[in-house]
Amino acid sequence: MAKEDVLSFEGSIEEILPDGRFRVILENGHRLIAYTAGRMRRFRIRSVVGDAVRVEMTPYDLTKGRIVYRDRGPGGPAGGARKRR
Repeated sequence: MAKEDVLSFEGSIEEILPDGRFRVILENGHRLIAYTAGRMRRFRIRSVVGDAVRVEMTPYDLTKGRIVYRDRGPGGPAGGARKRR
């Protein structure tokens, strides 16, 4: 396997943990600890309990992952309301 080989799964956030980590339950019922990817942190994308997310994991450790995408879902805001300075 190459270093770039990652597994990508869909799931939802089950619990918010300290230090920017989340407990995510995947569609197949597997639970893991995940952190937000750098781009999500950079653009201040917030995640809350119940959000549908895409998680990337390495095949070597299936208990940890990285949240790379958060689905807005139905009823979410259309655009980002930002504070003006």
